[in-house]
Amino acid sequence: MSLLDPRPDAARAGRFAWYRTHPFAFDAALAVAVFVCILFGAVADPHRLHGPRIAPDELTITTVVLAALACAPLVLRRRLPRSVLAATGTLTLVELIASASTPRAPVAVAAVIALYTVASRTDRPTTWRIGALTVVVLTASAMLYGPRPWYAQENLGIFAWTGMAAAAGDAVRSRRAFVDAIRERAERAERTREEEARRRVAEERLRIARELHDVVAHHIALVNVQAGVASHVMDNRPDQAKQALAHVREASRSALEELRATVGLLRQSDDPKAPTEPAPGLGVLDQLVDGFVRAGLPVDLEVPEAPGPLPASVDLTAYRVVQEALTNVHKHAGEGARATIRIAYHASALTVTVLDDGGGHAGVPRQRADRSGPPPGGTDGPEENGGGHGLIGMRERVYALGGTIVTGPRAAGGFQVRVTLPLQNVRTGETS
Repeated sequence: MSLLDPRPDAARAGRFAWYRTHPFAFDAALAVAVFVCILFGAVADPHRLHGPRIAPDELTITTVVLAALACAPLVLRRRLPRSVLAATGTLTLVELIASASTPRAPVAVAAVIALYTVASRTDRPTTWRIGALTVVVLTASAMLYGPRPWYAQENLGIFAWTGMAAAAGDAVRSRRAFVDAIRERAERAERTREEEARRRVAEERLRIARELHDVVAHHIALVNVQAGVASHVMDNRPDQAKQALAHVREASRSALEELRATVGLLRQSDDPKAPTEPAPGLGVLDQLVDGFVRAGLPVDLEVPEAPGPLPASVDLTAYRVVQEALTNVHKHAGEGARATIRIAYHASALTVTVLDDGGGHAGVPRQRADRSGPPPGGTDGPEENGGGHGLIGMRERVYALGGTIVTGPRAAGGFQVRVTLPLQNVRTGETS
């Protein structure tokens, strides 16, 4: 039977359902049974020369009263175990002393059951103290007032039964504690597995959200600007409108390709040969910059020759940081701003810096500084949707790799994003 399988426990609980749901009634029945056994033991004489004999005429009113008084407290043995032991032990002493010259009734059985209950419901040191005291007092009383010699089997029987009661109660307590500990560990492990599953689901949702945001936000921003330009110059400059629509088509195609790759990762999650991350990296940074340049954002690119291949996670994160930073410059810096990208390779880290010179006019659409009217997106002033999730996703990506990120306005004007990504730990993790 496994403790983690509820069916055996349910079957066992069914067999002992009455005992567990009606403990008071069970203890009352136990007290009656012990009372009957004491009376039977008082009239039975198993040591007769010609075999055991039952003599009901030897049953006295004193024996009946003592047996009833000793068994009655057993009804409360679960609620008041120590008080019940004290009562039954005292009555056992009275019976031992009162029956010094007459056959003895086994009233000590009630004390044995009470001692077992105390031992099964308290800690081991307390069990040893109370058990030793009970065994010594009852055994010494039996040897002093019982039949001679002092080592008669009736006297030694009290010693054996009380000692076994204490040992059995301690064993039951230990088993209960062991079972409870195993059950608690199993429940804790189950909760831990559920929490881990929820954490992984949340992390996967965040990762998918970041990927979709990086893919959609960048390309949709370009499409929005180019579509606005095409709409504005359609009548006066059809050639420029045609060029803007071509850029819209190219940006939408790129967005569809990256979305297809991202969704393909989700559909191929069980395929061990499927890639675990989208493909973009610093190797295609020129294509990313070219798209922004065609959209009207001048970009200076300062990228030295790479000393070697970068870890895939670092390469992707660096690309997404540049993509998001350029998108923000394109959306918020305004006409006239110029972006600069600096990539620096170090022995243990990669530094990516994206900044704009602060020369833009916020709220003025690109390619339309000499025109009047609302911007291409149909809004007045800066981007109306606030900060969005771009910087949040950027920070999550960087922190996931143990890197650092600094964002904020520059003293000379403009805005800066500076990211440092460690290489040593990531390389070790990906190659191990």
